[in-house]
Amino acid sequence: MIAKDSLSLVFAALADPTRRNILTRLSQSPATVGEIAEPFEISAPAVSQHLKVLERAGLIDRTTNAQWRTLTMRTEPLDEAAAWVEKHRREWNQRLDALEEHLKTMTNREE
Repeated sequence: MIAKDSLSLVFAALADPTRRNILTRLSQSPATVGEIAEPFEISAPAVSQHLKVLERAGLIDRTTNAQWRTLTMRTEPLDEAAAWVEKHRREWNQRLDALEEHLKTMTNREE
């Protein structure tokens, strides 16, 4: 099953360390495809595939100027993913706090 919603595409893109490294590089400044590919010991087609996944997830934009293709990182999809994580973190913390209170109550009853 291939994920199609934007949040699933973002998390799937972030699941790969090479793609995370590409985003880390692009967070510093825009770069050409060649500059992005340079530090990786993988083939050009493999780099291209990683870039397609990041582009499909909305995490990068490609612009073409003459023969140069420049890549720019987009943060909006990361903001959406961070909001999802934070919402669920709050819910999980509330549940854990409630469990802790319940266990304290049970322990006090046993004493």
